[in-house]
Amino acid sequence: MWQVMGHNRVLSLLQRGLKQQRLAHAYLLVGPPHVGKMTLGLELAKALNCEAAEPPCGECDSCQKIALGKHADVQIIGVTQDMNSAETRPRVEIGIDQIREMQHSASLPPFEGRCKVFIIDRAELLSAEAANCLLKTLEEPVGKVIFILLATNDRLLPATVVSRCQRLELPRLATTEIEATLVNGWGIELPKAKLLSRLCRGCLGWAISAAGDDSLLQQRRERLDRLLDIIQADYEERFAYATQLAAQFSQNRGVVLDVLDLWQEWWRDLLLVKVDLSEAITNIDMSTTIVDWARGYRLAQIKNFINSIQAAGEQLKQNANPRLVLEVLMLNMPRKEGAASRVPLP
Repeated sequence: MWQVMGHNRVLSLLQRGLKQQRLAHAYLLVGPPHVGKMTLGLELAKALNCEAAEPPCGECDSCQKIALGKHADVQIIGVTQDMNSAETRPRVEIGIDQIREMQHSASLPPFEGRCKVFIIDRAELLSAEAANCLLKTLEEPVGKVIFILLATNDRLLPATVVSRCQRLELPRLATTEIEATLVNGWGIELPKAKLLSRLCRGCLGWAISAAGDDSLLQQRRERLDRLLDIIQADYEERFAYATQLAAQFSQNRGVVLDVLDLWQEWWRDLLLVKVDLSEAITNIDMSTTIVDWARGYRLAQIKNFINSIQAAGEQLKQNANPRLVLEVLMLNMPRKEGAASRVPLP
């Protein structure tokens, strides 16, 4: 039984291909982080090597080994640092040496299963050399080998690589679907399931992680508290915070983009309250605070700042100067009406 939540169209396509023995030699799974790309890739690897009549059974020796990451014929390639390497810093891209090692392994027959499966996680991080090297492999497929590329943004991949794969998109899941899965499948209490299903932005994997790791919710609350402090702060403190975020961006851009996504959700909640749609807000555990803050803004102020956050996110993704982008965002951030300034603002 496939251990995949939702994505029925993609599942049907893969199941049909397995039954007819007409699978593609390479797949590109595209979707936001934690939406289930890796889960689906591993389930396909299980199905290809499962020993049961109705694959994937999840219980045979082959399925168990794949689930534990111990199957000789299923490999995951990504940016995780090799602990035996002399490198002192984590890799920021998938290098050509990793792809060459994969090519050599792919040229050998399966060791313990029926099919070799190579899963390239965050394929958009392939270096230019690695992507060109991979392209040669995709252009000359060999039997009993399947490549599965996972990407959040396939526009960052060379078009030639994308064209050699069967592209399957995994969209965000419905809130109600995630809530039901958390309650019925994971035994999570309904109030927490409701909150997580809204906070996860349609990505079940994040909700499951947050259900078992309270630090994720604590981190979110700390970031929102910091946002409320910054809204009330003077320009000196706002600019200091922009400098701090810009420095973070140079180390881990994903963290800063996550902060902006969180801000956008907060301001969207204020917008929903202003138009009498409070039942649709995301941060339901902070509904009283959101209603109170919404009173301090005009609808136009909220809409304009949401546009500013979206513009800042796009500019950062396009490699604009992060400090400049974030300082402009701080200037555009509207102050809650009736809130006292710490120093006079221009």
